[in-house]
Amino acid sequence: MKRILLFCSAGMSTSLLVTKMQNAAKAMEMDVSIDAFPEAEMASHLDDADVVLLGPQIRFALGRAKKLCSEKNIPVDVINSMDYGMMDGEKVLKTALKMMENQNREDHP
Repeated sequence: MKRILLFCSAGMSTSLLVTKMQNAAKAMEMDVSIDAFPEAEMASHLDDADVVLLGPQIRFALGRAKKLCSEKNIPVDVINSMDYGMMDGEKVLKTALKMMENQNREDHP
C-alpha cells in the first residue's frame, strides 16, 4: 500500500482534501493510505511515507521538508495552490502518484 502524507499549518485545513483524495482513490480502485498532519510533526511521520505534499500556506517549509525527505528518499513538493483551493482531490492524488512513479524511475533506471 502506498502512503501519501500531507502537511499544513495545523493538519486541519488539509483534512477535507484528504477525504476528497481518498474518494478519488476509491473510485480508481487504488489501495492508498492518505493522512494529514501539522508541519511541526513532519519528522515523526516520515518512516513509511511514499510521498509528502505540503499545503500552499506552508510553502516556506519546503526547504526543511526536502532536507528531511531526501534523507529517506521520499519525493516532496508543495500542492498546486489552484488544486488546493478547488479541493481537487483527484488532481492532487494524480500528482502524488506521478511523483512516486518518477521517484521509482530514478531509483531503478
